[in-house]
Amino acid sequence: MKILIVDDEANIREVVREYCELSGYDADEAQDGVEAIEKVKTTHYDCVILDVMMPTLDGFSACKEIKKIQDVPIIMLSARCEEYDKLYAFDLGIDDYVIKPFSPKELMARVKVVLERGSHREKNTLSYEGLVVDLLGRTVSVDGDRVTLTPKEIDLLIYLMNNKNIALSRQQLLEEVWNYDYFGDDRTVDTHIKMLRHNIGAYRDHIVTVRGMGYKFEA
Repeated sequence: MKILIVDDEANIREVVREYCELSGYDADEAQDGVEAIEKVKTTHYDCVILDVMMPTLDGFSACKEIKKIQDVPIIMLSARCEEYDKLYAFDLGIDDYVIKPFSPKELMARVKVVLERGSHREKNTLSYEGLVVDLLGRTVSVDGDRVTLTPKEIDLLIYLMNNKNIALSRQQLLEEVWNYDYFGDDRTVDTHIKMLRHNIGAYRDHIVTVRGMGYKFEA
């Protein structure tokens, strides 16, 4: 498990890192929101511990950008204990809010709970960067915003993402997504791919046409 610790105070980062490593986690550090966003772009994290009040880019703004890149659990640290701040943070999609000063042992207990919850959530979701499919709720989100797909478009997206980087023929897609006994023109696949690309916006280019064969989800 890899955790990103984001705080402008080096002594807090050092203490949290020490406790993370004692708890068996790999830890990485960022001193502000901008550095955190750059790290999230290139590294997968299982949890982000994010301070609110930081120079350059505050924790609230960083949280919004991080959620667009990775659907990663976030625990916020803050000396701000007003109800408004907590509610605003949870509206952004954080998983927990810890008031400073805090007990490092309690923080690690909260990290453990969030990671266990995230592990359960991962089993029920498919994601690539900001493209997230809720398998139980049968919903799709793009960079945090819910998008409307037909049931068959969702089935098609799930199959493509479950077989990412694998070239899939139109016939294979018909058999697996429309069921093997589907009778019809394989152009129905092309039609659904066209609509799916339109609906997932910025991630449309990840559904790649394999010339003379079919399609693949390129990750």
